[in-house]
Order: sequence, then C-alpha cells, then structure tokens
Amino acid sequence: MIYHISTHFRPPSQTHTLTMAKQEQLVLLDYWTSIYGMRVRIALAEKGLSYEHRQEDLRNKSQLLLDSNPVHKQIPVLIHNGNPICESSIIVEYIDDVWKDKAPLLPSDSYAKARARFWADFIDKKLYQIGSKLYTKKGEEHESSRKEFMDCLKLLEGELGDKPYFGGETFGYLDVSLIPFYSWFQAYETYGNINFDHEFPKLIAWAKRCIQNKESVSNSLPDLPKILGFVQYMRKKFGIEE
Repeated sequence: MIYHISTHFRPPSQTHTLTMAKQEQLVLLDYWTSIYGMRVRIALAEKGLSYEHRQEDLRNKSQLLLDSNPVHKQIPVLIHNGNPICESSIIVEYIDDVWKDKAPLLPSDSYAKARARFWADFIDKKLYQIGSKLYTKKGEEHESSRKEFMDCLKLLEGELGDKPYFGGETFGYLDVSLIPFYSWFQAYETYGNINFDHEFPKLIAWAKRCIQNKESVSNSLPDLPKILGFVQYMRKKFGIEE
C-alpha cells in the first residue's frame, strides 16, 4: 500500500508566517480538499511567501469570492494587494512571474516551458473530471472512466520517465500541477479498483520523492485518509453509498 507517508495540513483561516523578501498583501480563498488550491499553496510555499488563508464555505460562498471571481465563482482565488487572480494554473504562473528571483517553477527554455504548460493543461482538462467519476459513477460509465483515467496516468508516467521530477533534477511547474492528485490516490484506489504501487510505480516513487524532499508539498497536502473520509461522506450525502 502507499499510504504510510504522513503529511500535514495547516489549519484554516490563518496567516502563514513564511519569510518574504518584501511585504505583500496576499489572501488565498480556498477549500481544504481542492486539488487546485493545493497547487497554489505549494507555489506560495516554494516562494517563501506569507499569506492569509481563508477557507470558503462552498455552499455559502463569501461575497469576497463572488466579487473576486464573478465569472466562475470558484476557488482558488489569490488576491494580491487587492487584485484577484483566478484559475490555479494562471495563479501559479503569476506567482512565478512576480517572485521570479526565488525558486523558479517554469523552465527558462521556451520549448521546455511550452511542454510543461501542455501537460498541465492535459491534467486540468482530463485527469480531475475523469477521476471524479471513479467515485460518483457506476456500471459501464465507471468502467470506461477507470480505463481512461489509467490511460492518462500512463501517459504522464511516460512523460516522467526515469527523471527525478518532471522537469529533470529540479521540482517545478508540472510537479506542482500534478502532485496534489496524490492526496486523492487512496480514494481513487478504493473506488476505482486501482493498485497504484503495481500499475504506476514510477509515479508513486515520484510522489514520495516530492513529499519527502519538499516541505512545500508535505505541508500543503492533507492526509490521504482524510480525503477518503471526505469522499465517503459525499457519496453518502448524494445517495451513491448507503
């Protein structure tokens, strides 16, 4: 099994006290289970930025969230000196661009940068929606989603190859984009009948490497059993599971 690694999640509604080169007013509107929010937390931690972390009630969204993201009305939103930035990949690129002097996330090479963006877009458009069907659907739709989900992971494992991280020797943008999904692996395994250790050993080794070597990851991801418990609660709530 793959769930012996202990990760830590910071409590909600607190100001992080990481060191910054200069004072900036940063507020993150987020929800603890959000894969996309986790990306932003990791990017902020990589840059050593302090921020106020506000947990949203997604059934009763705050006026600040509705005003900050009037188009999609979704988290995460990063508010920098009063200016809201929406969509996790865009937020991560914004963080990397504004605080470019420390721990660059995107490659400097134009082709490598384009390639990282391509795979991040693939993750956004394919992996989350397909993965959610593993615990919300049954029958033929579930089985077809399971196959498609595994095909996606195989492609990503192929892109990783034998490298320590997706960009090579250094943790970067594509790692930030994918590693939050690891916190959902126990739920995917439970309801998708997937043995990640057997099917995707390189991805599992990469995920463990990220957690063990990067405090930005281990401090930003919730424990896998907590995510599984959340999924079980939601399945009961919506009548998927008795």
